[in-house]
Amino acid sequence: MSGTNGSVAVARPDNEYDVLCDDVGQFLRRYTTEEGAPVTTDTELDGVTAYVPTGVVHRCEETAAANPVIDSTIQRQTGAGTVTIAAGARSVTVAVYAGAPTLAIGGGIAVALPAGTSLTWSVDRGGDTGETLQDGFVFTGAAGHDFIVTSTREV
Repeated sequence: MSGTNGSVAVARPDNEYDVLCDDVGQFLRRYTTEEGAPVTTDTELDGVTAYVPTGVVHRCEETAAANPVIDSTIQRQTGAGTVTIAAGARSVTVAVYAGAPTLAIGGGIAVALPAGTSLTWSVDRGGDTGETLQDGFVFTGAAGHDFIVTSTREV
């Protein structure tokens, strides 16, 4: 009809979503109000696959250390010697000034690093569930070699 105003309301549940974490990782929790009562449903991040939380459920950002303490090392090696960085570092950097010291990562085959080489390995997150480099690094110099190795590690 001409000149008629109005609106139509359709009754449906009110859904709210939150990405939460448990001991395994992230999952999606849907909060629904049905007939005045709150109902929660946990799913994988796809929103469809059912999920059962493991351990303590918390907001994901609460697990990362807000201000982690970082231990830093630096060692210059001139001539024969070895610099070892254990697995679990957040970053490792080497700069070669002279010679061609070798580098073995994770017990692998040693590779020569010619003078002028500068390499860095790093991760971008730390905290309780943060990332670290899984391999150890072994830098080995001989007579005439000159290089410097730095690393950082969350403590």
